[in-house]
Amino acid sequence: MSNLIVISYPDVATAETVRNHLFELQKQNLIQLEDAAIVEHLPDGKIKLHQIRSTVGIGAAGGALWGGLIGLLFFMPLFGMAVGAAAGAAGGAVTDSGVNNEFMRELGEKMPPGTAGLFLLVVKSTPDKVIEQVGPYGGEIIKTSLSTDQEKHLKEAVAAAKVGHS
Repeated sequence: MSNLIVISYPDVATAETVRNHLFELQKQNLIQLEDAAIVEHLPDGKIKLHQIRSTVGIGAAGGALWGGLIGLLFFMPLFGMAVGAAAGAAGGAVTDSGVNNEFMRELGEKMPPGTAGLFLLVVKSTPDKVIEQVGPYGGEIIKTSLSTDQEKHLKEAVAAAKVGHS
């Protein structure tokens, strides 16, 4: 089961830097993310979502692959790929994996204009090593699905990492 952690940053550039750094840490097996999205509260009051994966594209690619394989069995691989891609894209369009978009928009509206929130679904991590790497970027933990004690410990660890690099 994944844990939700939402961190507010003063701007979208910092949130993107932290997200990219987390992707690097994921390659080192220090964290495993199910999703990492950014919500930007624009100065004009609008909310913009910055998501990494496109479920439509993933669905289309998977559908084309399976459609092509099935098409080979019936000696019509191109037709099978076309039908599979269309079916996969349709399935991907209705799939909302990761953090709920409406939830991200609602929380983004509560943030001050010009700021950004980094929404993370963490499957597993090595917290001390991850916090050591991303804590210096600052940010304020505004929402988690952790227990009260775990959330308190996380906030203390992030605050200590900020002070240690100031």
